[in-house]
Amino acid sequence: MHYKSTRGNAYANSSQEAILKGLAEDGGLYVPEHFTYFSINDLKVMSEGSYIDVANRVLCRILDDYREETIKRCTSNAYSTGFENNHPAPVVNLNKNTSVLELWHGPTCAFKDMALQLLPELMTSAIHDTGADKTVLILVATSGDTGKAALEGFKDVEGTEIMVFFPEHGVSDMQKLQMITQEGSNVHSVAISGNFDDAQTGVKRIFTNTKLIEELDKGGYMFSSANSINWGRLVPQIVYYFSSYVALLKEGVISCGERINFAVPTGNFGNILAGYYAAKMGLPVNKLICASNKNNVLTDFFHKGVYDRKRTFYRTHSPSMDILISSNLERLIYDAADKKSETVSGFMSQLKETGSYEIPEEIRMKLSDLFTADYIDDDQTAQVISRYYNQYGYLSDTHTAVALGVLDLYREATQDSTHTVVVSTASPYKFGKAVAQALIKDQDLEEYTEYDLLKLLERETSVKIPQPISDVINKPVLHSVKCSKDAMSDTLRKLLL
Repeated sequence: MHYKSTRGNAYANSSQEAILKGLAEDGGLYVPEHFTYFSINDLKVMSEGSYIDVANRVLCRILDDYREETIKRCTSNAYSTGFENNHPAPVVNLNKNTSVLELWHGPTCAFKDMALQLLPELMTSAIHDTGADKTVLILVATSGDTGKAALEGFKDVEGTEIMVFFPEHGVSDMQKLQMITQEGSNVHSVAISGNFDDAQTGVKRIFTNTKLIEELDKGGYMFSSANSINWGRLVPQIVYYFSSYVALLKEGVISCGERINFAVPTGNFGNILAGYYAAKMGLPVNKLICASNKNNVLTDFFHKGVYDRKRTFYRTHSPSMDILISSNLERLIYDAADKKSETVSGFMSQLKETGSYEIPEEIRMKLSDLFTADYIDDDQTAQVISRYYNQYGYLSDTHTAVALGVLDLYREATQDSTHTVVVSTASPYKFGKAVAQALIKDQDLEEYTEYDLLKLLERETSVKIPQPISDVINKPVLHSVKCSKDAMSDTLRKLLL
């Protein structure tokens, strides 16, 4: 399968090439020329297998230049160990028309593990098959979860070096602790004095910095990315939309061919875009519910057709969604604009130069057939955490609570009783302070240490702290490098050259 940049001036001849490059040379994102299609009968067959079986069926059809035995080896290595109870993506039913897809049972307790345990396998296979003779330098900008998951996934992977940039004051305490204690001979974790958008913009600038690229080339490096701008990060996420559907089918919750909704907490737009691609590939989807926090740039986009990042940036209790530049939206617009790269390039130029762009009404209406969007703030998020715990005994993190809260708003507005899968992206213990504050009202929590607060939450709820989070508490700090948002390139040079 061949790939084209959303901006029209770069190409990749295979998925392996697209995965190794990460970001296209013209600054755009790689997209496949066409998508495969799964029939109702395919879904029935999938319902008889395991998560790995579903992954093999989906990935072999999308990444068609990889040999089938290679895909099977990659998925086995990625998912057969490292996930709680060897079940990467369990579905928990809350009531007759609501289920939760839990994607945080992996080694870093966040949904990014679903892709970042597999991406190193795909990348090392691509390095071998293409004969690449340079060390692949993985650059990552993170709002919290991607950083740790990427560091863990690429730790000591031969032929790679990984550098993660995160906003020093824009991640949770647990997310930061996970990154600065990361072990591995090839890993670097750098705090920047800015927000996620600053980190992401800085990484994109590095990708298009020709002088730095030449320096690194002489030093034996080539660039790639582990953010969802990389096609190899996005593809594994398509799998769990199929796996959740066939799990409901196997349990008799839905009938084959019945359409369902997905409510997705959304920041950089990669997670919900994977759901869109699953729908294009035949998954029966009724609505994709785009759930945002107070940084509601995506809500305004779907309601008004205007993407405007010129607004107040809020630090919230759901920091992985504290984003004003949602990179993967570019892929959706490319598809909705009938793959007219010049249209996309125009929008992206406007965003860079003026901070906003407006899509034509016909494109907005086309998107509204599948997408709906809304947002809730921190106070509402806390209320949702408390309400769902008291009503169902279900403990959610702040991001999942945003999706649950937006789903409640959607149902109230539409009376839509379609079965809905809420995509749960992190363990509640990754955001223990905010979750504890939502549930424990009779104690002053400010005096608690991070670990004591988690133990308190465990005692109050009887929900066990995941082992990877317990293990990280007493690990030594191994990364203490900090830089300004304008010094990211120089910091990379100092660390590698």
